[in-house]
Amino acid sequence: MSLSSAERRSAFRSLVESRQALLVPGAFNALSARVVADTGFGALYITGAGVTNMFFGLPDLGFIGLHEMADHTARIRDAVDLPLIVDADTGYGNALNVRHAVRTLERAGADAIQLEDQVSPKKCGHFAGKAVISTSEMVGKLHAAVDAREDPNLLIVARTDACATDGFDAAIERGHRFAEAGADVLFIEAVETIEEIQRLPAMFNAPQLINIVIGGKTPTLPQSRLAELGFGIALYANASLQSAVRGMQRALGVLKAQGKLDEDPDLVVPFSERQRLVDKPFYDQLDKKYAAHDD
Repeated sequence: MSLSSAERRSAFRSLVESRQALLVPGAFNALSARVVADTGFGALYITGAGVTNMFFGLPDLGFIGLHEMADHTARIRDAVDLPLIVDADTGYGNALNVRHAVRTLERAGADAIQLEDQVSPKKCGHFAGKAVISTSEMVGKLHAAVDAREDPNLLIVARTDACATDGFDAAIERGHRFAEAGADVLFIEAVETIEEIQRLPAMFNAPQLINIVIGGKTPTLPQSRLAELGFGIALYANASLQSAVRGMQRALGVLKAQGKLDEDPDLVVPFSERQRLVDKPFYDQLDKKYAAHDD
């Protein structure tokens, strides 16, 4: 039996607060969310970069808004029972926009909402040329987010990109201010050294999220080590996206070169596996259940 929203959020909060570096992959649509759940992960992250890349074919430069993320959240919520962390970028405007975004995404099925302190339009956290708003403006946004949620167990994840603009110590100072404003989870984006990663968990009372961008600026440590250090969440926001693109390139490359593509398990999932992932057997049962019968 599925948990209620309140039960799911409460359990997820406890899991994050246990600081065992919960391994969380990203999802960019409902099918990728199904794959995440089917693989056995305990939560997933609805990635703004992934949605932008996969649905618009554009870079992560602030091209999507609340409507797109709420739509994807609702569709993924229908597809899986996992806790959902939703990337809300800068909150799509000022503190009033943040209030509206939190209310909208909570209704759509979010269990945690991530907000960041970049100037809008934002950039991927591992791009050059970022800029951040003032600490006081971000604190106001976080107060608005905390006040807007209906369920107190909905997690507010506060991200700072100040490492890139003002240095590690400035990012730490912002993290403390964000925690004081009510953020439940802190996210110091794009730390660049193992030493910084090792220092982070002891610097805050609130649990922290570490974002591993494959090919990005942050060094990769195994989940076991991140758990030893005391991180709450180990995020691989776009591992699904990058692996999906590689899979498409490989399979379509064979098709282009050979003029045909067979059901090769090294290149494509079997037709039956595709149907299993979208729950076709369940709908076959419903079709039989509701079929018309002669009286």
